[in-house]
Amino acid sequence: MERARGALAVGITLVACGGGRPASTPAHHPHEHEHEGHAGASTPPGHHHRFEDAASWSKVFDDPARDAWQKPAVVVAALSLAPGMAVADVGAGTGYFEPHLSRAVGKDGTVLAVDIEPDMVRHLGERAQREGLGNVQPRLAKPDDPGLADGSVDRILVVDTWHHVDDRVAYARRLARALRPKGFVAIVDFTKTSPEGPPPAMRLAPEEVERELTAAGLRARTRAIDLPYQYLVVGERAE
Repeated sequence: MERARGALAVGITLVACGGGRPASTPAHHPHEHEHEGHAGASTPPGHHHRFEDAASWSKVFDDPARDAWQKPAVVVAALSLAPGMAVADVGAGTGYFEPHLSRAVGKDGTVLAVDIEPDMVRHLGERAQREGLGNVQPRLAKPDDPGLADGSVDRILVVDTWHHVDDRVAYARRLARALRPKGFVAIVDFTKTSPEGPPPAMRLAPEEVERELTAAGLRARTRAIDLPYQYLVVGERAE
């Protein structure tokens, strides 16, 4: 989410992360921040933005300069993906994380690129075809439901999107049901002091994310990760 990536839902993009949106935005949208594909997220009154023009937002979300602080290889490594796995990028947006996730799960794996914006989903499909990402499947989701079948994925990535979800515990329960045994949800979001990201009032402390995932029945903990502006909270499926 923030929803700079696309709009979201959970590219879950459950990524949606996979996405995750960068904090800077086009000049004609001075008040919008990294909305990258939101997994089902909405912002407080007066802060909701749509990300319908995927071509324009791609210039922001896929800016190579983002790599220096987003470190996609570091994020994907934290997922411990293996060939043949299924991963959902909830809030996938324009597909920033998709090439990395696609390589990690291999030709026999699956990447579900989830977003709530139809134009982002269209863009995801065109990008996957253009870049030869045959294992990437774009999915249109609802703001309150990532649309993932029960027991269908090994990992769910939600980048810069979680703070936009309205009822996060209910949403986390849906994500938990989608996990296979030994699966987990990875929430990557901005720290309170990050120079990138949404307004400070919209940010969540990792402890709050832990409580929400725990309330949804997941075993949650904050993991160390080499990101300058973001933290990682993992919620593992309880066996």
